[in-house]
Amino acid sequence: MNILNGVFANSIAVVIGGIIGIFLRKGIPERMNLLITQGLGLCVLYVGIDGLKVGGDMIVVVLSIVIGAVIGDLLDIDGKLKKMGAFLQSKVKGDFPIAEGFVTTSLFVCVGAMAIVGSLQSGLTGNHETLYAKALIDGVLAVIMASVLGIGVSFAGISLLLYEGLLTLSAGAISGLLTTAVVNEMTCVGSLLVISIAFNLLKITDIRVANLLPATFLPILLMIFL
Repeated sequence: MNILNGVFANSIAVVIGGIIGIFLRKGIPERMNLLITQGLGLCVLYVGIDGLKVGGDMIVVVLSIVIGAVIGDLLDIDGKLKKMGAFLQSKVKGDFPIAEGFVTTSLFVCVGAMAIVGSLQSGLTGNHETLYAKALIDGVLAVIMASVLGIGVSFAGISLLLYEGLLTLSAGAISGLLTTAVVNEMTCVGSLLVISIAFNLLKITDIRVANLLPATFLPILLMIFL
């Protein structure tokens, strides 16, 4: 099980960070809560814009988003995640909305180069340093997000465990496909999803970001053919 140490650390950090954020939430007035949410949205927007720098092939990005949107909508990933959030809501006592925090945080911590590269390093070499660093970042982020989005943030640790765990365990089979160029385009596409999360947090849009998740992986195929 040592191969999954980094994955476990990252997932646990999100769970614990979310729990700590709940206690902070209780002492925050509603007006301040709104302002913090808007500030968080701006920070998420910055992260997304910063990630766009690594992409270099506009055709791959556009095709990934368009084809990914079609696949995601047919699979109704957003609907399934919301149903999972509603199920968790029914099992947890309290007035905290779970679905929004669960879906938003799941998307944010799973999309990005650190999740991909860190999982591959863990699976191929047993080096967990990248995921340990990501655990620290995600843990702090979870505290902030839970302070405004509620206990659903902690449940995102489950999504992260499944996502990074699958990447880590399949690292040997897919590592040859994930060249630097491919990872860069995946990061660029993922950053667009992060920007859409920011717009949703800022109440500018209501994008079903989860339905765009397949777009993150399409550069693997498109870079082969293009």
